[in-house]
Amino acid sequence: MTTHTNSPGVSWRSAASATLHCLTGCAIGEVLGMVIGTALGLPQLATVALAVALAFVFGYALTMRGVLRAGLGFRQALKVALAADTLSITVMEIIDNAAMLSIPGAMHAGLASWYFWGSLAVALALAFVVTTPVNRWLMSRGKGHAVVHAYHGHGDHGDHGEHGGHDDHDGHSSHDGQPEQAEHAGHASHDEHTAPEHSSEHAEHAEHHGTHH
Repeated sequence: MTTHTNSPGVSWRSAASATLHCLTGCAIGEVLGMVIGTALGLPQLATVALAVALAFVFGYALTMRGVLRAGLGFRQALKVALAADTLSITVMEIIDNAAMLSIPGAMHAGLASWYFWGSLAVALALAFVVTTPVNRWLMSRGKGHAVVHAYHGHGDHGDHGEHGGHDDHDGHSSHDGQPEQAEHAGHASHDEHTAPEHSSEHAEHAEHHGTHH
């Protein structure tokens, strides 16, 4: 069971990184929800509801992807994602959608309009600014993304083992190469020994021919 401890030294950079992680999932879900809602001709509120639902789905999915790679089971990874992202995504979605509904004509501009995308970018940026201190507050109390960070180091052991395996393979290769080098050295020494013998044989043949002449 994960215990939560206070972490008063949480930096703004860490909080911003955690918020950006949430924002990525939220943005993917929202854009997909807007596209689906517009394509199906759904009412404005239904489109917003779909976008919010998908924002939570993709926000949780991104967090679960990391902890699943660390070796956790699906149910445990889901619990970690719920604990880490629920409040953060909730605040982000409230600010984001409130901004979109407050910008005149933003929801009616359509997906082909630069005004819609510009409004969405402004809304997401505002959500990021408001949610970052919330995440920092959570992380300083051992909650939010501080829960996820506890599992980040678990997935590295396999990589170290893999590198170790490569090092061992290199070591074996160097040992395997020694007999081959010795064999080449043996051939070289054999050639050196046989070279004088060939020279003496040529000298005898030359002397023999000289005698006949």
